Amino acid sequence: MKLTVWTYEGPPHVGAMRVATGMKGLHYVLHAPQGDTYADLLFTMIERRDHRPPVTYTTFQARDLGSDTADLFKQTLQDAYDRFKPEALIVGASCTAELIQDDPGGMSETMGIPIPVIPLELPSYQRKENFGADETFFQIVRTLAKPMARTKQITCNLIGPTALGFRHRDDITELTSLLSDMGISVNVVAPMGATPTDITRMGAAHFNVLMYPETAETAARWMERELGQPFTKTVPIGVGATRDFIAEVAEITGLDPYLDDSRLRLPWYSKSVDSTYLTGKRVFLFGDGTHVIAAARIARDEMGFEVVGLGCYNREMARPLRAVAKDYGIEALITDDYLEVESRIEALQPEMILGTQMERHIGKRLGIPCAVISAPVHVQDFPARYSPQMGVEGANVIFDTWVHPLVMGLEEHLLHMFRDDFEFNDAAGPSHHGGHSPKPQAAGEVAPQDTPQPEIAGTSIEVVWLADAERELKKIPFFVRGKARRNTETFASERGVGEISVDTLYEAKAHYAR
Repeated sequence: MKLTVWTYEGPPHVGAMRVATGMKGLHYVLHAPQGDTYADLLFTMIERRDHRPPVTYTTFQARDLGSDTADLFKQTLQDAYDRFKPEALIVGASCTAELIQDDPGGMSETMGIPIPVIPLELPSYQRKENFGADETFFQIVRTLAKPMARTKQITCNLIGPTALGFRHRDDITELTSLLSDMGISVNVVAPMGATPTDITRMGAAHFNVLMYPETAETAARWMERELGQPFTKTVPIGVGATRDFIAEVAEITGLDPYLDDSRLRLPWYSKSVDSTYLTGKRVFLFGDGTHVIAAARIARDEMGFEVVGLGCYNREMARPLRAVAKDYGIEALITDDYLEVESRIEALQPEMILGTQMERHIGKRLGIPCAVISAPVHVQDFPARYSPQMGVEGANVIFDTWVHPLVMGLEEHLLHMFRDDFEFNDAAGPSHHGGHSPKPQAAGEVAPQDTPQPEIAGTSIEVVWLADAERELKKIPFFVRGKARRNTETFASERGVGEISVDTLYEAKAHYAR
């Protein structure tokens, strides 16, 4: 555990909450001190849910540590059952409560609660959120799912979608439609939308569709072994992956592959005149392993981008991601430190970032367009509209999501290029309001000045950009401007030049172009 401004993954009990919150008729009793209830905000605020998560906390305080916190947990568990009357309970401890070693699972077994009570052992100081979701779902499935006769019609279970997942709600709809076109019905979707009773019926399906390996692969492997259900290995994000997924389902079921691609627009858009100027753009990808692997294939094979870097924060996906990176001729970045990610992006100077909400902030600081492809995300990535990532419509959504930041970035670059024009300079008012009166300036407000440049590391010379050179620098495209600035400052400092003029800028350009 480490404290930081923001993390890619929370502790494992947050992963357990994602499973519990996605399900119905399941309640989570969490042994946690006062203050560890912050996770409610993740669901009610970020995901814009209309009800709070089905979680009851013991919320013991410091003064309670001198008494019996075990009795407090038992009373809380009994109260939760009496109040909510769930079909099943899961019990566990937060990372802080884990330190007092009360053993919620063991205590719950002695209480005689007349419904399944599933204990969770989530090592908070070794593992993280995605592991917590994966392990929680596995324990629920292992406890409740039983072998049974298969359905008469070919059916499957969709497994992996949880609360706080990136577009999970809409991915379920898209995959259900794709499978229906092949004559396959969905038996159970889990965890999202499922009840404990639904989990007991999972064994009736002929196979499982593993939507997100991060949150359901352990359960998928257990059901393959114990229930005789094969599971799909292809995640259908992107055109090629969707076609491969349909072929894999056909192989598992013996049905003829079928894909209605009449709604598919990504391939044509990618070949259109409007998109050809984006071909070859250098992109950096970061997020959870599943979405990064899928996005890398789309970027290179379907959008014509050049993948210059990729990585993931969940170490469970390190091996498959490194294999993909090797195929792309690059080295994978496996880290949960956003400062390392920012440093890699600065070094690579990509023209676009495909990442998480964290990389969106990094892109803003570095002036690089960013499209979000993976959790963690913020409220804007839980849209009210239908916006999947998987299947045919998902491919269309991805095209729009990725191309628009580049287009808007180029528009912003053009505005910078013409910033001295009478219509677009910083002092001009909005042109669409009529006239071109100067922007009003608040009383006492000082007009923006050029920011003095810091001293270059390893030298005693403080490099200063002259106004003309600063204006000329802003004419350089945003995606290489940072590199041009650093190269010019290094060039000047090595030659003892304290002031960078337009001539210095172009001398540095010629020097590094050799």
